[in-house]
Amino acid sequence: MFTLSGLALFALAAVILILIPGPDLIFAVTQGMTNGKRAGVVTALGLAMGNTIHTLAAALGLSVLVKTSPILFTVFKIAGALYLFNLARKSIKYRKMPITAAEGEQTANDRSLFIRGLTMNVLNPKVAIFFLTFLPQFVHYDYGYVPVQMITLGLIFIVLTALIFGALAYFAGAAAGRLLKNPRVNEAANIVAGSIFTLLGLKLLTTSP
Repeated sequence: MFTLSGLALFALAAVILILIPGPDLIFAVTQGMTNGKRAGVVTALGLAMGNTIHTLAAALGLSVLVKTSPILFTVFKIAGALYLFNLARKSIKYRKMPITAAEGEQTANDRSLFIRGLTMNVLNPKVAIFFLTFLPQFVHYDYGYVPVQMITLGLIFIVLTALIFGALAYFAGAAAGRLLKNPRVNEAANIVAGSIFTLLGLKLLTTSP
């Protein structure tokens, strides 16, 4: 179905694209810095798993609807922006809550962090369009089984995303761990996180198909 060189080229392109700072990467790193390395990794896993939805949508042709329907695209981006604004509100409101990056300690449980990352990714219509335009470039239409090929490529992308996002979020959390034990630094970190979420939401609102 795929040649070794073809898969290597796809993996290289995927790694480069994943490393380019975007909303998802910034979100994962911010979570690591404000809630600790464990929280950053769990959030990164949620973001990566959100790509499963986009992969299936691209393979089944559903992403075309988001790309070609201005109304559907707008609904998705407004929902995503509102979600980010809500996270920003919580970060500011609870800015004085103590945050610890110690192993096994976190202010939010793993499930909520995972869902937070998953929701952030799924509600971004630009990600859906990205998968629709990126994956087909590496599909060999002469080989047949196009949906299967796209799903396979999507799974590779998801694994690479989880590894890279997880590593960056972990190290961001490790670097910020000691600083966050200072109440003033902790409060400032929450305010910065809220500001970043707000900016990400505004950026999402101004995007176009």
